[in-house]
Amino acid sequence: MAHMLVRMNVESYAKWRPVFKEHEAARKAAGCTGTQVFRSGNDPFEVFVLTEWEELEKARKFASSDDMREAMQKAGVKGQPDIYFMQEV
Repeated sequence: MAHMLVRMNVESYAKWRPVFKEHEAARKAAGCTGTQVFRSGNDPFEVFVLTEWEELEKARKFASSDDMREAMQKAGVKGQPDIYFMQEV
């Protein structure tokens, strides 16, 4: 199983979450099969999203897409997110 972990800082969780939910269909269409969202225990503006993917290459393609970049801008993501691609072992 392939995973993508995104760590980002957001202007407001209340602003970010609805945009993230709206973007679910796009993630599924790109090959995402599951999602978990976490907030930092130390910083309420730091959000982690762990997604499962059919294939690692599909996750990489989605991460570099204009669609994802536009959704992050709309949601109020500040700065550049940290993105990690992982394979379950």
